[in-house]
Amino acid sequence: MVNPRWLLSSGPMAIDSITHIPRVSLEAFMFTPLIFKPLYRQYLWGGRRFQSLLGRELEQPGPYAESWEIVDHGSDQSIVRYGPLAGKSLGELMRKDPQALAGISTPSTFPLLFKFLDAHKVLSVQVHPDDESASKRTPPDRGKTEAWYVVKADPGSRIYAGLRDGIDEHSLRQAITAGTCEEVLHVIEPKAGDCIFIPAGTVHAIGAGLVIAEIQQSSDITYRLFDWNRVDKNNTPRAIHLEEGIEATHFLGPVRLAPKNPTTDPAVLRLVECSYFCFDEVLPDSAWMTAGNCCEIIAVLSGELKLPSDWNLPTLQKGDCVLFPAELRPQSLLCQPDNHENPHLLRITVPPPRETVEKNA
Repeated sequence: MVNPRWLLSSGPMAIDSITHIPRVSLEAFMFTPLIFKPLYRQYLWGGRRFQSLLGRELEQPGPYAESWEIVDHGSDQSIVRYGPLAGKSLGELMRKDPQALAGISTPSTFPLLFKFLDAHKVLSVQVHPDDESASKRTPPDRGKTEAWYVVKADPGSRIYAGLRDGIDEHSLRQAITAGTCEEVLHVIEPKAGDCIFIPAGTVHAIGAGLVIAEIQQSSDITYRLFDWNRVDKNNTPRAIHLEEGIEATHFLGPVRLAPKNPTTDPAVLRLVECSYFCFDEVLPDSAWMTAGNCCEIIAVLSGELKLPSDWNLPTLQKGDCVLFPAELRPQSLLCQPDNHENPHLLRITVPPPRETVEKNA
């Protein structure tokens, strides 16, 4: 009998010996590249561009605001779509072997959430707490540091990222109370391809006319500071979390666009590097290798992405995502144009725990 732990780390050729098994139990399982079913969120500020831009089939009428591609947070679970682990949740896999999947040595939920947002209308002005503040809540949660990659921007679209220079707690509180919050926010008019890093504690809002790819800590704590004086059909405004939001705010001034820094791989530009994730833009030629030996999320913005044939997984197209578990060796990916668009990818890697980095230094 083949050792399932050997299968876990040896790469795609290991699958050939068990192709007669349609499913595997979590008692003797292997990791393959993981493709999940998206989870949709229908909020009033959403639109229909997941269909027109990403080629999705939207089953329900009305606005679609968010498509959660990778998530393990309470009852919100990504479900494996293909392969011997089809039907398993990301949470199940993390409970079985967090080290093999995410490179995390201690039991944990998957630390990141990746999603697309379609902002047909402006979102509320928000702030998220940091780890220390979030850990004191009941129940405790992670903080929420995030980064946005602009997939599409209508002319005149705006992102509100941080506060203007000189804005302190008194000025922010006064502007919120007076209904003039926009006057104290730092404004960016983005274009497709821009990236903005939003550390926890940063006041922010995504404006109308934007499609965003977002990577964030897996957290669901949002404090709404201002909702643009909107009311519902009963003339009732949505709840504002003024005191919690002010307490969570870091008054650090404006946030600028993230620079695109070259890496040792000529196809890869580093957008963000923080203690929670690394975020890269990838412009590959016909073939490209994953890093391997770390947890990697790849999202296809254009072109086609073919995984090694031995995995027997479908070709990825615009809007598709795949997670490469940490124990897989580097994978050779075939990248091809599609509809006259060259391959364009985003990559997120989960950094190893700090103690592991120090041990290997």
